Amino acid sequence: MKLTQARVINYRSIDDSSWVRVDDVTALVGKNESGKTAFLQAIRKINSISGDEDTFSIRDYPRKGYIKYKKIHDQNPCEVAQAEFELNDEEISEIEANFGNGILASNKVIVTKNYKNERNWKISLAESVSQPLNVTAFTQPSTPAPTSFQSAVQPVEDVNNVSERISEQFLEKWLPKFVYFDNYSLMRGKISINELRQRAENGGPFDDADRTFLSLLTLSGVSLEDLEKDLGYEDIKVELESASITITDEIFEYWQQNRQLKVEFDVSQADPRDAAPLNQGKILHVRIENARHRVTVSFDERSKGFVWFFSFLSYFSHLEETESGDLIILLDEPGTALHAMAQKDFLRFMDERLSPRCQVLYTTHSPFMIDLEKLHRIRLVQDMDGVGTVISDDPVNNDKETVFPLQMALGYQMAQTLFLSPHCLMVNSPSDLIYLQVLGDMVAAESGIRIDPRWVVIPVGGTDNLSTFVTLLGDNYVSVAVMMDLTPTNKEKIEAINRKNELEGENPVKWVQVTRVRNADIEDLFEPKIYLELVNLSYANQLEQTLTMRSITESNPRIVERLKAYFAKTGTAGGVFDRYVPAAYLLENFEDFKVHISEDSIEKAKTLVERINSLITEAGSIDTLNSSKRGGSRKSRTASNKSGIKATGVVDFKSLQSSAATGSLPLQTQF
Repeated sequence: MKLTQARVINYRSIDDSSWVRVDDVTALVGKNESGKTAFLQAIRKINSISGDEDTFSIRDYPRKGYIKYKKIHDQNPCEVAQAEFELNDEEISEIEANFGNGILASNKVIVTKNYKNERNWKISLAESVSQPLNVTAFTQPSTPAPTSFQSAVQPVEDVNNVSERISEQFLEKWLPKFVYFDNYSLMRGKISINELRQRAENGGPFDDADRTFLSLLTLSGVSLEDLEKDLGYEDIKVELESASITITDEIFEYWQQNRQLKVEFDVSQADPRDAAPLNQGKILHVRIENARHRVTVSFDERSKGFVWFFSFLSYFSHLEETESGDLIILLDEPGTALHAMAQKDFLRFMDERLSPRCQVLYTTHSPFMIDLEKLHRIRLVQDMDGVGTVISDDPVNNDKETVFPLQMALGYQMAQTLFLSPHCLMVNSPSDLIYLQVLGDMVAAESGIRIDPRWVVIPVGGTDNLSTFVTLLGDNYVSVAVMMDLTPTNKEKIEAINRKNELEGENPVKWVQVTRVRNADIEDLFEPKIYLELVNLSYANQLEQTLTMRSITESNPRIVERLKAYFAKTGTAGGVFDRYVPAAYLLENFEDFKVHISEDSIEKAKTLVERINSLITEAGSIDTLNSSKRGGSRKSRTASNKSGIKATGVVDFKSLQSSAATGSLPLQTQF
């Protein structure tokens, strides 16, 4: 039987979740307190692996209707959870072998459970079937009848309702067990063996942490009685550690964060000073050794990510070994304690390790727990005013907070498109992009030369962000170029990045540094009076008088810096000159303004385009910028490493007098 959809009604924050489609792996995405956990907790009670310990309570009925419902509860208990299952061909054949071909009108059946914890089935039978029907008697099922049938079921010979007999004889034994796992299921670092054994002898109660530990015992073949005895301590420890090593080895197929971890066990007498029940009898200590730091810590004091992963895999491995029927795994916020990359590893774990064995439903609000290549598995959970929790696969009707994880996941995926081209050109800001586009188009129109489309142009927001972007780019690029001022500070930042890369065994300078001279910005490519005209037009509503060269008398040769000083001094536009304003005006009014751009400016831009394009290389050598600690000189060498050719170098625009940058903006430009 395969779960196809589920529904929860009148449970805590949920009035009616509506039917929720279920895949092999299904993600419930929503903000905190939206009802994700309530949905999982409700459907698990349909057939919880915990048995009668996990049942509905009338107190879970939504408070707004509790008083009214309480009056009718005994006579008309409300259904809480519904689940639709699809029968496979083998199951249908088995039913037909006993009831006749075509007995079922549909291969879908629905199971429900109400607030009296009565489980009922809804089966569509063929119209030709009349009830009551004289059918051959069956032997009593080996599995106990569900609560709803216990009062009605007599010896099978007395039962003549076909639907009931199908559900009793077949559906009940095929019904998958629901397994719920959350942060409260983590195995503890110290366990009172005596107290746990006493509870086991009395039939419980056990919490999720107890079950996780008992699962590990089952895997190791060690019993609580063995742990309590004085004899065979070494043998017991060997068995426990053997089980833990097996699980840990499997974890390391997916756990990339730290491979120097090992789980250890020890048994000691209780310390009377500890709180009950750890103050008497024998205590089992579960500890994690970190070989990297040569220390051990208690299991529940270690990084929650590894503890969660180990606990879950222990529990799941135990279920694989002991459960022969189908399972449905319900994971509540499985990625909370995991690093972003570990979350992506856990997505892979669910696909490769869990879904072949069972269906998985998990809740999350992390963008890294969303696989955008499998959007069909996403269900959005929203708590709506006056309606309660609603679950759907339509992002249009959800609020911004609900879809925010999807937006973040999409943003991350879009960032990865930076790696689609092997050549990256970094610039300061979007205004630089505009000037590149304008000048590049004019160069292309006059000479047919344009910036190589293999360059991806990325605004990084200044040199302070360079190291972050270079780290993000990793080894994906053949050429990385930076179009910024070559000041001593900027040069030192570049060299520091290269020294770090060299220490890590990578190309010490793995990117091209495209610079402008210290006393010029890209705006200085224009004649000063032309750029001032652009500023006057774009700031016309905020300037008290037309700007002239006499207005900006600062000695700084960079016209942008002189304008910043003027705006700050006069309070124009709030005292802030925004480089983007004239750039945006130029882009919008390019056809009218381009006649003012001189041939000299276009010729300089053409030279820059040619020089930048020359830096793209597939092989060979090119000038590299070396650390001042190695002499500060340029030397030629072949640039290559494990990820491919790394072209590096410097373009010096001093010979161009007013410096500038590249040509027309390629399609790969990233904003």
